[in-house]
Amino acid sequence: MRSLPLISALPALALVLGLTACGGDKNNDKITTPVAKPSFAAGSRMADLAAAGKITVGTKFDQPLFGLKGLSGKPEGFDVEIAKIIAAKLGIAEDKITFVESVSANREPFLQQKKVDMVVATYTINDKRDKVVDFAGPYFVAGQDILVAKGNPKQITGPEALKGKKTCSVSGSTPAATVQEKYGLSTSELLLVDAYSKCRDALANGQVDAVTTDNVILSGYVSEAKDKFELVGKPFSSEPYGIGIPEGQEPFCDWINQTLKDAVADGSYEKAFKATAGKVIQETPTLPEPRGCDN
Repeated sequence: MRSLPLISALPALALVLGLTACGGDKNNDKITTPVAKPSFAAGSRMADLAAAGKITVGTKFDQPLFGLKGLSGKPEGFDVEIAKIIAAKLGIAEDKITFVESVSANREPFLQQKKVDMVVATYTINDKRDKVVDFAGPYFVAGQDILVAKGNPKQITGPEALKGKKTCSVSGSTPAATVQEKYGLSTSELLLVDAYSKCRDALANGQVDAVTTDNVILSGYVSEAKDKFELVGKPFSSEPYGIGIPEGQEPFCDWINQTLKDAVADGSYEKAFKATAGKVIQETPTLPEPRGCDN
C-alpha cells in the first residue's frame, strides 16, 4: 500500500472568499461538455466504462458550490462538473451519469462494494482512507474553517476557542477527526451527524455554537444566508480533494490525472469552476500536482 506524501498548503488554500451576491437564480450556469469518441486498450477500466456507456458517481447532495441537489432535482456544483468532464472523456454523455448521494461515512464502503465507479465529493485524501481506496488528483485544495452565527456572539476566533462550546461536524470526516485529535474536543463538545446541512440547521436553531469543515463548504452556506452565518476566516488545515476509485485501478487513476491536466489546458476546468464555486471564490485555483497512483 502506498504511503501518502505530505501535500503542502498551496496558494489555492489561501482562498479569497468573496461572499458576493449570486443573483436570483442559484442554479449553475448551463455547462456543455463535449463528449469524446475515445479509444482505449482492451480490458482496461476505461475501455469497460466506455463500452458500457454509463458511469455511477458518488457525490454530496447538501453542499452548495460543490455538490448540491438543485431545483432541477439533479446535483450541481464543482464536484459534479469534474465528474462530467471525466465521463465525457470516456465517451459518456451527461444523461448516462448516475449520481448517488455519498455522505462522508459511506464513501469508502461505496467504493469497496463497487456501488459507485468513482467518488467526487469534497473527498480529502489522507493515509487512513488510502489504506482501503485509491485516489486520483488532487483537483482542489481547501482548508478547514469554522462557521458561526452572524456577529460571532460566542467570540470563537479559531479551533482553540471551541473548547467548552458545542460544535457540529460530520461522522467519518477529516474535520471531525482534526478537532478531536488535534484540538481535544470531547464527545460531549462535538455533535456528529451524517450531513453538513444538519450542522447548518443546528447552528441556525442555536443548538450548537459552531460548525467546522472545509472553508469552501462553509462559504456556500454563508452565501445562501449572509444574515445568519459568517466564517471565522482562519483556515487551519490543508485539505486536498481527490477522486476516489476502488483499489487496483492504477491505469484508470493515471488516466484521470491526465484528463484533469487536459481540462486545464482546454479551459474546461476553469469554466466549470467559474460557473459553480467561482460564484463565491474569486480566484480560480491552480490544479495541484497529482500525487501519483503507484501502490
